[in-house]
Amino acid sequence: MLELDGQKFSLEQLGRVGRGTEGVRLGAGARARMEASRRTVERIIAEGRVVYGINTGFGKLSERTIALDELRELQLNLVRSHACGLGQALSEEETRAMLLLRANVLALGMSGARPLVAETLVAMLERGVHPIVPEKGSVGASGDLAPLAHLALCCVGEGEAVYGGERLTGAEALRRAGIEPLQLEAKEGLALLNGTQALTAVGGLALERAERAARVADVAGAMSLEALRGLPAAFDERLHLARPHRGQVEVAARLRELLRESELYDADAGAKRRVQDAYSLRCMPQVHGAVRDALGHAREAVEVETGSANDNPLIFAETDEVISGGNFHGAPLALGFDYAAIALVHLGNICERRIDRLTNPDLNEGLPAFLTPQAGVASGFMVTQIAAVALLNECKVLAHPASTDNLPTDGGKEDHVSMGMTAATKLRTIVGNVEYVVAIELLAAAEALEHRQPSSPGQGVRRAHEAVRAHAPRLTRDRSLAPDIERVAEAIRQGDFDL
Repeated sequence: MLELDGQKFSLEQLGRVGRGTEGVRLGAGARARMEASRRTVERIIAEGRVVYGINTGFGKLSERTIALDELRELQLNLVRSHACGLGQALSEEETRAMLLLRANVLALGMSGARPLVAETLVAMLERGVHPIVPEKGSVGASGDLAPLAHLALCCVGEGEAVYGGERLTGAEALRRAGIEPLQLEAKEGLALLNGTQALTAVGGLALERAERAARVADVAGAMSLEALRGLPAAFDERLHLARPHRGQVEVAARLRELLRESELYDADAGAKRRVQDAYSLRCMPQVHGAVRDALGHAREAVEVETGSANDNPLIFAETDEVISGGNFHGAPLALGFDYAAIALVHLGNICERRIDRLTNPDLNEGLPAFLTPQAGVASGFMVTQIAAVALLNECKVLAHPASTDNLPTDGGKEDHVSMGMTAATKLRTIVGNVEYVVAIELLAAAEALEHRQPSSPGQGVRRAHEAVRAHAPRLTRDRSLAPDIERVAEAIRQGDFDL
């Protein structure tokens, strides 16, 4: 059970709550902080002070003061008007991650919302009420306004949600789950809408998958090295300590472990082989390691964000102050996701080059053409490499940074935006494509190893070969390999290759 106290989460915790394997509750300390910040809001209203977000309009309309008897209507109208998202709905896992993140921001006690607001989000999470949140419409500054408005719309008994596998009105979903719809008080609509929870959820979950795919690429690369009779000397620890980038050193150590007890280390066998390998084999530590480092940078940004007050304005109850700023700006995340996307294209590129070396009869060190002994009448793995190239073409188009764009919004008031949600959604697509490319390499390398029998590969490579065969049989004659690729890609996502 994860107790929300405004703390940072790891990507793994975010994923577990998203997948419903870890429960959530609101901590007592969080309730006390929320009550204190709520009292500050109520004092401001009682004293007639004009404070942005409490008794003013929003954005370009922030100079307009709102009458006391219109404050509830102001908050409800904010939610309704900002629910302007379009396109495909976020997945259930992504929506659950949004609910978790938004509740945790409120738990920091700097938003001015009553504990009831956070408790409602937690109840929706725990009872399986998943708002329908369209993925398009956020520019990632002033927060993810449109996606979060759809989330908030369900909280007040409007919009739509999925409950028990059925798509319902928000009111009906809450009724069936036994949750009372919120009646928003001053500041609470804004407290639900300002923040980066949509892009953090989508990008954070994609990053968790990306890190797993990067680890599995090490496994696939070790299998390819065995199949292509490569030279493991390139992974010597001394070589990498001479250039000690963290990811490079880690990947070299991982490859040594996967290749432990491989016959490739035999001195006589080495003497009969080439002096050095192609870059796609020799430079795995340098390339895979750089990818790890880039993903680590993005992870750090996400994990800081999970425990950050990123709405506006923030309430500092201890001094009875309200300060307007821009913590909702998604720049740290947008830049991180764009960096991760570029890194994953490098990973996919090097995997594809190894796939080509495994299948191409001009490069594959005496293996059968396209890994079929019936070349000509059979095409074997020919089109798997073509599929990998097609996937990478899409990745390269999507790797263009979203964060370099800017178009002013809200009448020029919001004149610099992050485009962080675009960065997150395209990262998600790139991750899915790279999972497929890694799956293709695993299948091709496993097939190539069959043709090297009775060779003696490393311990980790043997385990990886068995894991592939648990999902896909050997290619004894041509068949559609699409189902095999789908199964192995799903196995990557499920952690079956975390050897």
